[in-house]
Amino acid sequence: MNRDRFVQLSFLAFGLILVSFVVMGTSRIFLPYDVARLLAAPTFFAAFGLVGYLFVRATLSFLGVVPIEET
Repeated sequence: MNRDRFVQLSFLAFGLILVSFVVMGTSRIFLPYDVARLLAAPTFFAAFGLVGYLFVRATLSFLGVVPIEET
């Protein structure tokens, strides 16, 4: 993985978090709170998994186990 791909995945994770909040907020207008949470949950968990992966990847790069290439 290179640095550009790492940054792109970071922006994707941030965007998924925003989409999760937008889905929950707009669906709460028409649907009950529990249903809105169920609709927003998949994007939130995808973002959480992506952030977890990026954290592990950055930690491994910091420790020198799996470097992130500069190109």
